[in-house]
Amino acid sequence: MYKAPVEEIAFTLNHVAGLGAALEAGRLGDLSGDLVEAILHEAGRFAGEEIAPLGHTLDREGARLVDGKVITPTGWPALYRAWREGGWNGLTGPEEFGGQGLPHMLNVAALEMWNAASMAFALAPTLTMGAIEAVAKHGSDELKQKFLEKMVSGEWTGTMNLTEPHAGSDLGVLKSRAERVGDGSYRIFGQKIFITWGEHDAADNIIHLVLARLPDAPPGTRGISLFLVPKFLVNGDGTPGARNDLFCHALEHKLGIHGSPTCTMIFGDGRFGDEKGAIGYLVGEENKGLACMFTMMNNARLAVGIQGVAIAEAATQKAVSYAKERTQGKTPGATASGPTGAMSPIIEHPDIVRTLLTMKALTQGARAICYACAHAIDLSHATEGGEAKAWAERAAILTPIAKSFSTDIGVEVASMGIQVHGGMGFIEETGAARYLRDARIAPIYEGTNGIQAIDLVTRKLPLSDGRAVRGFMGELKAVAERLAAANEPAFGTSAQRLSAAIADLEAATDWLLEALAANRQAEALAGATPYQRLFGLTLTGAYLATGALAAAGDGDGDKRVAICRFAAENLLAETAALKDAVMTGAASLEAARAVLS
Repeated sequence: MYKAPVEEIAFTLNHVAGLGAALEAGRLGDLSGDLVEAILHEAGRFAGEEIAPLGHTLDREGARLVDGKVITPTGWPALYRAWREGGWNGLTGPEEFGGQGLPHMLNVAALEMWNAASMAFALAPTLTMGAIEAVAKHGSDELKQKFLEKMVSGEWTGTMNLTEPHAGSDLGVLKSRAERVGDGSYRIFGQKIFITWGEHDAADNIIHLVLARLPDAPPGTRGISLFLVPKFLVNGDGTPGARNDLFCHALEHKLGIHGSPTCTMIFGDGRFGDEKGAIGYLVGEENKGLACMFTMMNNARLAVGIQGVAIAEAATQKAVSYAKERTQGKTPGATASGPTGAMSPIIEHPDIVRTLLTMKALTQGARAICYACAHAIDLSHATEGGEAKAWAERAAILTPIAKSFSTDIGVEVASMGIQVHGGMGFIEETGAARYLRDARIAPIYEGTNGIQAIDLVTRKLPLSDGRAVRGFMGELKAVAERLAAANEPAFGTSAQRLSAAIADLEAATDWLLEALAANRQAEALAGATPYQRLFGLTLTGAYLATGALAAAGDGDGDKRVAICRFAAENLLAETAALKDAVMTGAASLEAARAVLS
């Protein structure tokens, strides 16, 4: 059973991502270390004692569509009510609408624990939090007053309705339409697919944020507007009223996250109400809906990244536990303490040790990347002027890496976890397979990881004419220099390996910026995905080193030094090959196109 690694989470927040320094500097209001600790421990308790025991039930039963209603798995509505009554949905919500206004770092840490206990469960509040942020930033005062309090409390949940059957990630070809009513409202018509928690039985209302086009909208993404479309229209006293003209037409039969209903939603076919058309309200300005939705999507991408971390943590815990109990073969040179010929626990075999350490190093690295991204978001809000701009650019650079690297390693680590279990990992009853099934969606949704790589290379590297990313690399170099100055034999060649990885990253970055400046877009895009991996691995090495240096002399200091050295000497060598793929791979890619014809 999953147990939240509260101490590891707190250490990463405080000593690697920067929360401790921000608290000492008073940058986060009256938030104290004691409150942080209390929140983390209670979140961990709820995840381990309340959510995790239902994880298997959510997976095996799944959500069902019965007579037009979505029935969630046994125990889910009661679990969700207990969760929202604990105030968790409003952790970062606006205080004027009942939220606690706490930093994103705390929410991301809590989301890790919810997702590790059950990713299917955590998806519902994740989407609601994103919807709250979009309405709070772009909605009219009337919309905020009518909807936000119930959304912040979790009494009403939220969704994000973007894509359609023909569109995929290309939102510029959306066909859903909106018609002006004349009283300030709109009628929405169309079909949306892959809508997470689009219909369920655990909340009094569901607030859909829907992208659609007005009749006179310009083509492409410049003609998309965002609308708030509630399942139930809201009465004057704030209670749910008449059913709006929308419904769940079907549930997708998915590889994983079975407990989370993934809905096909139909808007405006006349099933409910006196006339066709789901009543909706404009969020932001007409034809500028994509910018509003990206407020929701950017933080959703970080939330998806933390799903990768969560799955990796849960899979690692299960694999370590199994490896300690499972006996097979005899470790070379080992003396069995039991009867002659007794088998060794597989955790004593070098190949299993290597696999488990790889799982742990990648998990810790991805966690640090996500928490550092959340920290940058928090400080972009807590500072002003040039400093706020610098933190916003840091968050912009880290967001695609946090989303892509973390979800990629989530899949990798979950797969390694099955390998550690051997044949039993392929059997559903052990629970190892569920992590891989759940993890596989994360590199796909909220913008595929290939799209994240394009965003990183073409939009984020050129920020401030490249100064933002180069300043970041300068900080990584300082970590490597501190590591070398420590002159600690237990680090082995960590400093040299990290310095080499940073040099690879710097060379690849310079090459990409030069390619973009010379309008060699195709060459830059050919190297985007390996560059994204290169950046993630380098950050992993740097953040593990930061943690090891911070823990020097502490009780777990030796362990942190050991995992830092393992990652540096076993994982960072890949950066050289990735650099070469970035800088020289375009020609071979173009030459091999004919193979696919």
